[in-house]
Amino acid sequence: TREAGFGAYAYLNLQAGTQTAISNYHPSWQDRYFEKAYALIDPVVRSARDRFEAFAWSNEPTPSMSKARRTFYGEAAEFGIRSGISIPIRIGFGRVAMLTLASEETDFAARQVLNTAAAASAAAQLHARVELVRARPTNQTPIHLKSDELTCLRWSAEGKSMKAIAIIENTTYSNVAFFLRNAKAALGASTLPQATAMAKEFGLI
Repeated sequence: TREAGFGAYAYLNLQAGTQTAISNYHPSWQDRYFEKAYALIDPVVRSARDRFEAFAWSNEPTPSMSKARRTFYGEAAEFGIRSGISIPIRIGFGRVAMLTLASEETDFAARQVLNTAAAASAAAQLHARVELVRARPTNQTPIHLKSDELTCLRWSAEGKSMKAIAIIENTTYSNVAFFLRNAKAALGASTLPQATAMAKEFGLI
């Protein structure tokens, strides 16, 4: 990162309403970003979801920039994040991962020569490494699951069917279905296998 002239980095794993990060951004900025759900308004994240190639960005204000965007960029600048290069990639289950290299100089990123193919390859290799070593996030969206939901997810992760879980936990099939449905919603998952995989990834089960 620093060899390339950038002072900070952030690896984001984006899925529906949940995000995880591995970053050297200032901890206070990471806390604020996740507590205020800034991923929902972050222009860089929004651009990453719309395009799947590396791009440079800057928080230099423009006449058409909305007040919310100005406020967001202003807060980021307080922590030395003023421009950068972001590299989004698809990682399965409808998720997007993004590697961002950031600079405290407003025009630094725009001056760099960007090889989009090499950038995508580097981001994909980083993602594979993060998955392989099960790197712990430096921050993530708070996920609140009830004990019954976690219990059912754990059994599901062990290959138990909903019918089997109902017997083991001495409850009804409809209750198990209800708990797992709520767990999927809380995790932003569309399928049960995806929910169990995400719960493992987030260290919930």
